[in-house]
Amino acid sequence: MYGDLANKLVIEAKRTAQLNNRGNKTTLPVHNDELVRDIIKEVTQLKRNIEFFKEQEETMNENGEYANSRIMKCQHFVNALCLERNKRCLLGYQKLRSDMLDSLAWENNGMDMLGTVSSEENSNLTHHEQEYLKKYSELLTDMKSGELTDIDLSGSLTPPREIFIDVRVLKDAGEIQTEYGVFNLIKDSQFFVRQSDVERLIQQGFLQKI
Repeated sequence: MYGDLANKLVIEAKRTAQLNNRGNKTTLPVHNDELVRDIIKEVTQLKRNIEFFKEQEETMNENGEYANSRIMKCQHFVNALCLERNKRCLLGYQKLRSDMLDSLAWENNGMDMLGTVSSEENSNLTHHEQEYLKKYSELLTDMKSGELTDIDLSGSLTPPREIFIDVRVLKDAGEIQTEYGVFNLIKDSQFFVRQSDVERLIQQGFLQKI
């Protein structure tokens, strides 16, 4: 039935959104190329149906077959609705993935994501998504290196409940300079630091809040 494939795509997108809402790190699943192609084929078939029903409706009106013409008009309308719904589902799916790519770029402070993600994560992206992520990260880096250097645009919009927090180092990150001194971030070590000084390292997975 028309629309069933698009419904599967919406369910997949909804599941992806729910999984990412539960975690702190954005995880993008593999792009469902096969399902997207099948929906596009269905859209193409619906366009052919619409053209056919429209021609039949006009012919029947010319021949005075008004009862049959109304049937063709109804079929034309239903197919048009199915086509629009498929298009909206496809756009919704792509919008969700592009929003998640934006989040990945912000979480990594505008760094070149393609050079930092694993090969498995990279394979989840289409070629166009890889290009989009690269260009978006470049725009973010350019914006931060301009007049807004002193403003942490990628910081959390939620005010912290505590100024200082305990953190555990998950992987070596070297030394960091803060207002309260220098910290040597060695794996499995713990520190009591100001949250604003290490928030970016927490988002990047170097530190974990205890």
